[in-house]
Amino acid sequence: MKVTLKECAWEASGEDLLVVFDAREATTLSDPDGQVAALLSELRRTPQTAAELSVSMRGRGFDLSAADIGAGLRGLDALGLVEDAGDPEDDDRHFSNLTFYGTYAGLERPRAAYLKKLRDAHVLVAGVGGGGSSLVQCLAGLGVGELTLVDHDRVESRNFARQFLYRHRDIGRPKTDRAAEWVRDFDPDIKVRAVDRWISAPEDLADLVQGVDLIAGGLDGHPHANLWVNETAVRAGIPYVNGGGIRTQLMYVSVDPGRTPCLACDHADRPAPGTSAEAAVRLAESGPRLNPLTGPMAMQIGSLVAVEAQRYLTGFEPPRAAGARVILDLRNGLVPEWRPITRDPECLVCPLAPPRRRER
Repeated sequence: MKVTLKECAWEASGEDLLVVFDAREATTLSDPDGQVAALLSELRRTPQTAAELSVSMRGRGFDLSAADIGAGLRGLDALGLVEDAGDPEDDDRHFSNLTFYGTYAGLERPRAAYLKKLRDAHVLVAGVGGGGSSLVQCLAGLGVGELTLVDHDRVESRNFARQFLYRHRDIGRPKTDRAAEWVRDFDPDIKVRAVDRWISAPEDLADLVQGVDLIAGGLDGHPHANLWVNETAVRAGIPYVNGGGIRTQLMYVSVDPGRTPCLACDHADRPAPGTSAEAAVRLAESGPRLNPLTGPMAMQIGSLVAVEAQRYLTGFEPPRAAGARVILDLRNGLVPEWRPITRDPECLVCPLAPPRRRER
């Protein structure tokens, strides 16, 4: 394996070496003879194996075996300073994405491996309206290789306050058609399918999940629409990331079938009948369905859902909303609040997860 140095800078300070990869923190290494600085310089010059570095370091006056170098590289890896060079990625399109994954890359996994996970992924986007339209753009920017876009709405002028994917000349067109067109123009390498379909039951999505790795987004129209998407995801054993908003409040939640509670569990934990809390929920659901979200708030939803999807698809870090609602309210500065979903032992949906994904 060839090892490369991350985007580091360093300078000597007496017998110490100050090394910075992330501007928020610095690592101080003891380096009285300049051996560490020499090793970093070699790694910066070109990716090398431990055996090659042993030869290079000998040329710099340091007699180190490949085993010695290997131990040093593991130490630098523990500090997050080196990574497996992997296959060279001269990819200007994904330059920023690769730089981001450099934060998480190491000797066990090069940064290009994270990007490959996304290029090989197929995401079904449920709803391409407020949060969904920005979600589509975020997923395309991340480099997701295949997208299936599902919605039944047409573009209207009132969408323009928060759905920047659409234009005035698109009024009357199916949103899925315009969204798919945008994706193709943005990145012709992304395979995209537009499905103009009203979702009224889990069965309406059943034929679309073959080969899908994750479902993301949120459907409006019917109060139970996202429960239907949830059931489809659980039956297929596919993670589901849902997001939405109510006036000043944003929310996202994710379901990992067989491992976390699902949205049906959350729905079962509704306020008791006859209480004021239950009446508030019931009246809110029966009243006019308006969308007061501004563009910046809707874009927050899309980006939060996209990052959670990115967690599932690449594993750069564990999902943050698995089995919990993460709520952000503009009134308190959008500070995240985690509210775990209580597993319902009588849930009729959770047991539908494929056996291979059930908890052991």
